[in-house]
Amino acid sequence: MVTVSDEAAGKIRSLLASEGKPDRELRVAVKGGGCSGFQYLLEFADGPRDMDQIIESNGVRVFVDPKSSLYLTGVVLRYDDGLMGAGFRVENPNART
Repeated sequence: MVTVSDEAAGKIRSLLASEGKPDRELRVAVKGGGCSGFQYLLEFADGPRDMDQIIESNGVRVFVDPKSSLYLTGVVLRYDDGLMGAGFRVENPNART
């Protein structure tokens, strides 16, 4: 469902280590709203919620709620650090716009 790239996994581990909480994991969700209709939510979590799907990718555990899972099939989470800026990028082959 969700694949975490090598670069994104490294950045996630780095952020968790800098917070002093290396045991936390990542929650990925799709929320309604915004100009384009949906927005991605990335946040750290202490554990899964009821009915979450748990995915392990590149050593990172990712939690996805059932509603968001409908929109996240085939998604790749990437991290770019270049001259134009740094940040996480969600590549969704199912997105139309």
